[in-house]
Formats: sequence, structure tokens, C-alpha cells
Amino acid sequence: MYLTQGLHRSLQANPEAIATIYKDRVRTYAQHVDRIARFAGALQKLGVQAGDRVGMLSMNSDRYAEYLLAVPWAGAAVNPVNIRWSPAEVAYSMTDSETHVLLIDDAFVPMAPILREKAPGLTTLIHCGDGPTPEGMLSYEDLVAGSDPVPDAYRGGDDLAGVYYTGGTTGFPKGVMLSHTNFVTSGLGTIATGELLKAGATLLHAAPMFHLADLAAWCGLTILGGTHVMVPYFEPTSVFKAIEQHRPTDVLLVPTMIQILVDHPDSNNYDLSSMERMLYGGSSISEGVLNRTKARFPGLRLTQAYGQTEASPVITLLLPDDHEGSRMRSGGRAAPHSEVAILDLDGKEAARGNVGEICCKGAHVMQGYWNKPEASAEALRGGWLHTGDLGYVDADGFVFVVDRLKDMIITGGENVYSAEVENALSKHPAIAASAVIGVPDEQYGERVHAVVVLAPGQQATEAELAAHCKEHIAGYKVPRSFEFPEALPMSGAGKILKRELRDSFAAARA
Repeated sequence: MYLTQGLHRSLQANPEAIATIYKDRVRTYAQHVDRIARFAGALQKLGVQAGDRVGMLSMNSDRYAEYLLAVPWAGAAVNPVNIRWSPAEVAYSMTDSETHVLLIDDAFVPMAPILREKAPGLTTLIHCGDGPTPEGMLSYEDLVAGSDPVPDAYRGGDDLAGVYYTGGTTGFPKGVMLSHTNFVTSGLGTIATGELLKAGATLLHAAPMFHLADLAAWCGLTILGGTHVMVPYFEPTSVFKAIEQHRPTDVLLVPTMIQILVDHPDSNNYDLSSMERMLYGGSSISEGVLNRTKARFPGLRLTQAYGQTEASPVITLLLPDDHEGSRMRSGGRAAPHSEVAILDLDGKEAARGNVGEICCKGAHVMQGYWNKPEASAEALRGGWLHTGDLGYVDADGFVFVVDRLKDMIITGGENVYSAEVENALSKHPAIAASAVIGVPDEQYGERVHAVVVLAPGQQATEAELAAHCKEHIAGYKVPRSFEFPEALPMSGAGKILKRELRDSFAAARA
């Protein structure tokens, strides 16, 4: 298995098919492959060798799609950078992964001097934006135009294809080593459901392309030879315009993005009828948002993916026909390429319905963490990838995620899973979003603390919300304290950063 296989197939079978659309640039597969082969040649002339890491710090674009294939075409491995990181975090990832070449677009050019200072091993910066190339950087377009196309290196199988740094929701990020087989397995398994990325599909990239969730969709559609439409970043009006103009059939979003789109006042001013399938992940979708999404996109097929970077990333899928009743709160069943088990503390499989750690195995599981053999051995012990998520499997094989292992709250000797409390809070009409954490408590050791974002124009008191929760969950699970910020801290993947909420609470308490 190798990432560039889909390119060769498309070039042979349908070279004039549209490969990428970005702003006013439309390129066929013949043009796409030519530019990829030329940029791969440029990388080799710059000294990039087999297995080297090449980074990219950029918003979404057609050049991002070229980078993802030109790097393996040159025989190297991609290292996409989280666009929400601070310069120090970016520099850390560059130094840790020994990345010497970094592509950088207009939005992040101001960060370059700091990166050069903090990551001295970063010897070559390639400007991949549309503005003028800054002094001291190489021009992406000049490199493409001035290089001859080179043959595909045909790296594949267990060869390193990418180093993806985790989002760092529970600590400093680790570099996840993923092979060609890892990527292609996850992409093929997702396609095998028959519900996603069918032949002839057009995929809208509105979620960040640095993230592995988007890459999984990108990989699947590249295998099928479909069309990729990119917007620089998620912004409702840009998404509406892209859907109306380019008629994509598929999109990948997180539930917060979906809610923003369907509740946007201008939503009905655009023709969004081309949308057929929507893949979402990061969290389950509330019943209210699901119903509003169905009303806005009649006939839309929604699929939820549960996974993580270490699994390339898909572990389970909740298919469209399962979006009903209590199953909506689940992550679905094991994906076609994945085997899932719930293991207890002794590494034994838990009985159906009992909570344990969600684990998986298969050809999609990572090779390990970059330069972290002990952490790799811990995560992959017993032949299973230990996700760090707590959950259970019901009688029909549906996987329910109840909490991160590190986020479970122990109050008065009782285990409280934050997802259960957040689900109860989500049923209150005044709440737009919530996150539940454990905070120190003299009497109970920990207490349940809710961080609540109210919907525009809505009000709610602590007593009202506590009473509401008591209607749905046991008394010991009800939040004993609340706070009401305007927004929740989010990772680049759209996940709530509970570590930051705990740090903020501790700082305020101090």
C-alpha cells in the first residue's frame, strides 16, 4: 500500500478529471500530478532524502493537497503543523522531529523569525502563499516551475509516511509515526462502508487540513480519484459560497461547526442542495442539532467517526441509519478495518455493558511515538492500542465513550463520567455548549464543576441548571459549581481543551 497509488490510477484512467479547486484555481489530475512530481524533484534537489520529515504550516489550499503527495513522491514523510500552536510549540515539533524543511504560507510568515531562532535545525523555509515571497525564503511556485518532474519514489507499506503531533489535550504533544499502510487502511476501511466518499464525489475541505481527520477523508477520495475543494479555514459564509458554487457532495466537520452552519441566519440564502454526505467527529451530535441539520439538508446522510491520531484515525463509525434513539450517543460500531475491545485494568476484556478502556488493533494502528519508546510500549501494550478513553460496548456492538481516562471525576468515592453530565446539560434549551471537569473539594476530594456557554440571548442560574440535571442523572453526578465564560478553549481539531479549563480554575482559585 502506498499513498500515491490513487494518483497513478487517476492519471491513467481519467487525467482530465478535476483534482483540486481553490479560489479561482482549477487543476486536472494531469496538472496535479505534474506539479507534484516537479515539487518532489525540488525537494530532492534541496537535499531531502528518504524518510526525512517535511513540515507545513499553512491554511487549507490546493498547495496543501500537493504537499501531502509530493513529499511521499520524493520519498519523505509529511509533518503537518497545528495552525493554532504558539511559535514555541511549532518550534518544539520541528526540533523534536528533526524537520529541516518547512512550507509556510502568508498567515504564518510573521512567525518565521521566532521559528528560526527557536528551531535552529530548520534550515529551509518555503513560502507557499499567494503574496510576495519574503526575503530569506524560497518560492513554492518558483520551485515547481524550475524543477523537472521526478519518478515516484514508491515508498509504501511500513515506510514512514507522516509524523502527526497529537493535539496535546492532556499534555505536551507527541509525534505519532504513521506508515503508508496505516493511512491507506483507514481510508479504504472508511470507503468500504458504502456510505462515504463514493466514486465521482467532490469533497469540501473546511476543517483544517493539518488534522488527521481531514487527511483520512482526503486519502479516501484520492484513492477514488474525486475532486477536492478547499476553503482556507472554516468560516460560515465562505463555506456556504463554496457549496453553492462548486457543488460538493461530501464534507467533514466537527459538531460545533455543523451547529454554526445550520443556525446561521444566512443559511437559507444559499443553495446547499448538492450536499449528500457529512462525516463528523470529535464528539457526538446532540439530538437538537441533528434534527436542525436534517431539516436544513434534506436527505443528508450523516456518519460519525470516533478515533484518534494513533489509529490513523478511524476506530468506529456510526452510520446514517443508526442516528436514532440512544445510539446517537454512541461512537458506532468497529469500522471495517478495526477490531475493538473494552479492557479492564488487568488487560482482560470487560463484559458487555461494563466500563473499561477502549482499545483497538489492526493495520491502521500507529508504529509508535517519535523518539518515545517507553510511551510507545505503554500505548501498544498487549498488542492493543490503548486509547485512553473509557467506554463500554452494548449488546449490539455499539461503542459508547463515557470519558477520557484522565478526565474521569472521583467524587466521594463514586466515579463520574463527564460525558454523561454534559449530555444532561445539553438538554437544557439555554445551553449552547458545556464542559464538565473535576476540581478539588475538601469534603469530597473532587467535585463536579460545569463550564457552561449560554446560547445568545439566553439566561440560566446555577440552581436552575442543577435542578435540570437532577431530572436526568443521579444526585452525586450533578455539578456542584458552575462558571459561565463566553467560549470554551478549543484545539485545532475542534475538541474542548479541558486541561486549560482545569488550569484556569486553579489559577483563579490561587
